[in-house]
Amino acid sequence: MANIGFIGLGNMGSPMAINLVKAGHSVTGFDIVTENLDEFAASGGNVVGSITDAVAGAEIVITMLPAGKHVSAVYGGDDGVIANAVAGALLIDCSTIDVTTAREVASAAGAASLEMVDAPVSGGVVGAQAATLTFMVGGGDEAFARAKPLLDNMGQNIIHAGGPGNGQAAKICNNMILGISMIGVSEAFVLAEKLGLDHQKLFDISSTASGQCWSLTTYCPVPGPVPTSPANRGYEAGFTADMMLKDLRLAQEAANGTGTTTPLAAEAAAIYGLFAATGAGSVDFSGIIRFLRGDNAS
Repeated sequence: MANIGFIGLGNMGSPMAINLVKAGHSVTGFDIVTENLDEFAASGGNVVGSITDAVAGAEIVITMLPAGKHVSAVYGGDDGVIANAVAGALLIDCSTIDVTTAREVASAAGAASLEMVDAPVSGGVVGAQAATLTFMVGGGDEAFARAKPLLDNMGQNIIHAGGPGNGQAAKICNNMILGISMIGVSEAFVLAEKLGLDHQKLFDISSTASGQCWSLTTYCPVPGPVPTSPANRGYEAGFTADMMLKDLRLAQEAANGTGTTTPLAAEAAAIYGLFAATGAGSVDFSGIIRFLRGDNAS
């Protein structure tokens, strides 16, 4: 079993770290939110008051942070992870951030003779709690081989996407597809309503026809056809509209930086921006259907 430092014990990081504790690892956590530390301690984790204390003696350091600027700050500087990690430590960043920052931090880690992977996740809070996450991993072969046993404790599908930053590239491309498809599925249900076509009838047809996709068959945005979808619990978030907007904007930054034309993704980002601006940022992203209907989404 490993000594692990875990930085970032929020909605995703906390259940991930708890699953590592359940797997028998010694996990020392740090977060700037006191309540998150208290919850982790109650679940059997060790808690400390600084990044340096979380890193001290850790063979593995895992981070789950909100954005690229936070990853840069946590890993860089005299009080950061890279400067204080023990020799030979493996660094795993599970945040969803821009590809450029991921590669810059990995390069800084390499310059300090530390192995690092970027390993953003898909599966939301439910997946984090159930240890069924998908990890999209960027980094060298040896670093991936070291990281995989730890990631297996937190997820079900661990996929090596290539070199540094490729995990982030895979994540933003995947969620670009998801954001676009959820809008398409939602628009189809809204049109069906106007035409007098029953939700279940449209689902029964499209789920077995050419309209089949994950946004329809697993995460259906109307109540009824898929009982486990957020639509059946008032669009309580598994993956918030704000999180989808963040990922769509990351995809647009990458598209602009590479000269890639992504008109549907650009429109999806604009629509989710309008949705979030209504006060619905904490609503599940599938709640976009209410915005498309003209309902009060928040």
